[in-house]
Amino acid sequence: MADRLELQGRHGKSRVRVSRVWRRPAAAGGHVIVEWNVAVSVVSDCLPSYTSDDNSTIVATDSIKNTVYVKAKECTEIVSMEEFAVILGRHFTSLYPQVSEATVTIAERPWERVVVDGKPHSHGFKLGVEKHVTEVIVKKSGNLLINSGIQGYSLLKTTQSGFEKFVRDRYTLLPDTRERIVATEVTAWWRYPFEHVSQIPSKSFCFTQRYQDVKKVLADTFFGPPDVGVYSPSVQNTLYLMAKEVLNRFPDIASVQLRMPNLHFIPVNLGNKENPGLVKFADDVYLPTDEPHGTIEAAVSRPKSKL
Repeated sequence: MADRLELQGRHGKSRVRVSRVWRRPAAAGGHVIVEWNVAVSVVSDCLPSYTSDDNSTIVATDSIKNTVYVKAKECTEIVSMEEFAVILGRHFTSLYPQVSEATVTIAERPWERVVVDGKPHSHGFKLGVEKHVTEVIVKKSGNLLINSGIQGYSLLKTTQSGFEKFVRDRYTLLPDTRERIVATEVTAWWRYPFEHVSQIPSKSFCFTQRYQDVKKVLADTFFGPPDVGVYSPSVQNTLYLMAKEVLNRFPDIASVQLRMPNLHFIPVNLGNKENPGLVKFADDVYLPTDEPHGTIEAAVSRPKSKL
């Protein structure tokens, strides 16, 4: 720059809410609806718009918003939100010469098909809880990065958890235990190995199904077998085993990042001099609290090739 300053800018549109319905007959599985909250951010060579009054190279954020609806309309076949993010990223980096990179982030509102009398309803849905999310980065060269994840995935078990033999010093009040409630709200991100748009399988790979698969593996590993469960010596150990199992099960996932706050259920003991045993804790009455809470997170990935 003439001012001897460096400037790196990007712009886009956030919180673009769009819903798409694909109306299949009941015999083909019924209607499909998605509701997405889309954010698009582009890296664009529009330096004069920052340093002067020249807006001639700016792609207006209103145009970016409108593009989301146009591309949703053009998707006549069912697409996952990862696929839709790639479609948007490729559009912005190919249509506009000045755009070198597009980042598309989408969060899906979890509408789930209802079951009536044991049968999936053809056009009825209820709102779930945890959210499917994705972040896709597409470069003009076609290189890309696809991360998918889950937010707000609440898991709890009432036994088979403990925490002991940790660091003890003058600040430590927490007793050792081999019996406690463990609860968390999982935020998970995983990265797919596709590094170029040409590497994405056309029809053989389903991002939405992989999301459901990962969600099930995370829960199954957390809980263990339904009759006996599995003992957790710490949230750290459980987190690692969950991430490890995802990588073991799905070779098309390159890395996993998990954040698992330890949401505490504090044993309740109530009493005074006159009534010391008003409530005597016997693994039954707890005070649920999420403030403050422990924060445990880690990223687990496959070893990189030495080639």
